[in-house]
Amino acid sequence: MKVLKTLKNYFFYCGIEKDEYNSVKKDAYISNFNVWKLLHFLMTAVFGVLFISSLFSDLMSINRMLYSIGFLYSVVAVILFFILKKDSLVAQLLIYLSISTLFLISGFIAQNKPEFNSTTFIVLLLVTPMFMIDKPFFMAIELGVASAIFLIWMYNIKTYSVWVLDFVNVTTFMVVGVFLNVIANSIRIKEFVLAKEIIIQKDTDELTGLKNKGALARGINEFLADETNEKGMMFILDIDRFKFINDSFGHDVGDIVIQKLGVFLGGVFTDKEIVGRFGGDEFIVFIKDIDDLDKARTIADYIVDSVSKFDILPDNNRISVSIGIAVYSGVEKNYSDLLKKADIAMYRSKVDPINRVNFYD
Repeated sequence: MKVLKTLKNYFFYCGIEKDEYNSVKKDAYISNFNVWKLLHFLMTAVFGVLFISSLFSDLMSINRMLYSIGFLYSVVAVILFFILKKDSLVAQLLIYLSISTLFLISGFIAQNKPEFNSTTFIVLLLVTPMFMIDKPFFMAIELGVASAIFLIWMYNIKTYSVWVLDFVNVTTFMVVGVFLNVIANSIRIKEFVLAKEIIIQKDTDELTGLKNKGALARGINEFLADETNEKGMMFILDIDRFKFINDSFGHDVGDIVIQKLGVFLGGVFTDKEIVGRFGGDEFIVFIKDIDDLDKARTIADYIVDSVSKFDILPDNNRISVSIGIAVYSGVEKNYSDLLKKADIAMYRSKVDPINRVNFYD
């Protein structure tokens, strides 16, 4: 049972846990897209050369039509790769279609020369699985179905002795191809997981677990650089009298305050918001696709009210925060431009003993 469970894990999740696999599946799709986009350029060049060569070689002329079909398919596929999104399911299906097309062409090549063993088909059984990062289960189905169809197809075309040798070779290399795919996927997926962990560590503030300054800047700048994004809001939060907290109760208590605020913000903003610790006792929240001032004030007032109820400081001392808000309307292209405006609004809040939330005007 343990062996079967291990095999299932490798065939469905490349040897890692399901959640880990799902977290890097998008990275695998993008990697497939980039690799197969280049491979389709190569296919176009190879089929083009083969077609031209077939015009001058009697030996190759028998496959001229197949080379032209392969060339035209590769050209169309290259065009589609410039249209499709890198992480789309359609792009992944196109790759499987291309693999099936290669198998089909190799089958016709074998049919045209039935006296020879099917070298091209066998080579594809070994090569294609090495370039596809996906659940090995899918590639096993691809190779298994292609092999079964090929052997049934060739049974009445080739002599029995040649077909038997093909049967042995195709069956053997189909199994080898499946396990090569399992190994290649396991290695590459684990590389993606490791790379993701490194990025998370690099972009994470150790004290709060939120994004750090660099990750905040990068995430907000990516949003601002996209011309289709036309609205958003930046909140900057600053803990009031934080120096007093450190001096009076100790830096350990100050760290607890920052940590508690970070956990709170991480719990409030769980969708597509960009949330992080900018540095010291300052936090940034960037909310995408809103420009409703009333909604923004409601959110800010909720934060101010919730933080005031934190029971951390001794002697019934309470924590308060000041918030500045800057509205993005498609003008600013750098997070620092918005930050300056939110910062001005936040300092206005700090000097106002009544209104702890201000908008940049």
